[in-house]
Amino acid sequence: MGETGSVASTDETGQPAQQASPSGPVPPARPPAGGAAGPAARMPRWLPRAMVLALTLYALFQLSSWAFHQLTGLLINILIAFFLALAIEPAVSWMAARGMRRGLATFLVFLAVLIVTAGFVTLLGSMLAGQIVKMVEDFPDYLDSVINWINSHFHTELKRVDIQEGLLRSDWLRNYVQNSATGVLDVSAQVLGGLFRLLTITLFAFYFAADGPRLRRALCSVLPPARQAEVLRAWEIAVDKTGGYLYSRGLMALVSGVAHYVLLEVLAVPYAPALAVWVGLVSQFIPTIGTYLAGALPMLIAFTVNPWYALWVLAFVVVYQQFENYVLQPKLTSKTVDIHPAVAFGSVIAGTALLGAVGALIAIPAVATLQAFLGAYVKRYAVTDDPRVQGHRRGRRDGGSGPGLLTRARRLRDRRQGERRPAGEPEGSPDSGDGSS
Repeated sequence: MGETGSVASTDETGQPAQQASPSGPVPPARPPAGGAAGPAARMPRWLPRAMVLALTLYALFQLSSWAFHQLTGLLINILIAFFLALAIEPAVSWMAARGMRRGLATFLVFLAVLIVTAGFVTLLGSMLAGQIVKMVEDFPDYLDSVINWINSHFHTELKRVDIQEGLLRSDWLRNYVQNSATGVLDVSAQVLGGLFRLLTITLFAFYFAADGPRLRRALCSVLPPARQAEVLRAWEIAVDKTGGYLYSRGLMALVSGVAHYVLLEVLAVPYAPALAVWVGLVSQFIPTIGTYLAGALPMLIAFTVNPWYALWVLAFVVVYQQFENYVLQPKLTSKTVDIHPAVAFGSVIAGTALLGAVGALIAIPAVATLQAFLGAYVKRYAVTDDPRVQGHRRGRRDGGSGPGLLTRARRLRDRRQGERRPAGEPEGSPDSGDGSS
């Protein structure tokens, strides 16, 4: 009665009823697209935990990467020590099987290796020192001979005094002396670092060899029995392959040393025994470039005796290298390492790219061990007698590419005619086949 306001109507459930508009009923309100709950939407509970987990994993990855780069040198030393321990494992086990303690046996093996290495370094050092002194004493005579040859062939008037004064007054010699004086500390630091690295490798190798059974027992204690058998088998294969590699290399070093010793004695080159030992060891235990490094020193010393002798040594090194690669090495390594020369060369390149000189040294025994271990789990089948297995193309006659289409059609026709021909009918009967000639 006179009131302008109106009360909204409600339905039976107590909810406000929808007002009808002049144009029709109002459609019900729809929720926002995408499943959002409007302005009052909350962050999913899993999102903060996922972000924390992702940041934690990223931090752990960065920390692991930093630690790995910092410990790369130590890991490489441990790897070298492990392969060294595998190499001396047969000798240590042989002595331990006869009642000697493994620690004492390992010490005796290392002592023998140390004595041989020290004797070789001492002999080689005395040889190099003597040759350097001899070359310095004879350098004026060599310089006079070179000057006389230049003056006689090019009609010049060079003198040794002028050359010496020019060298002494040159900026190149002054800069070289200054750089050499400042580089003495760097060389000393590198020598000390090398000695510390050698001591580290020796200690780890001693522990690996002396406590080999304990190390294998500790490793197998965290593995199920089936895995233990596989780990022990892989360890045994690694010992056999590494020892076989060193055995074959040592035998080839002995043959190479004897062959080069005979040549150097025939040419009357001084220090022939030490040079022969140098060639044998360096050429066999430094892969790829060891042969060239080993042959450079005998060539240099032979040149001081007679320049033609250096050419004889070079020719002998090249010829002997071919004999070793194609005749001697396949026979000696077929039963010890048993790895294809191409695979060995590729493994040396890969090892050099990964770990430098250390990788080149341990690449061959590592690949041989992996090849022998995986060979037991690769199923092999009998090879068919197809000529193409032997590298022959089937059906190649007189340089052709096999029977032509017409020839194959005639063979197929003859085969079908033979199947349709009655028994006892001659092959050339006119009633046979389809009447074609």
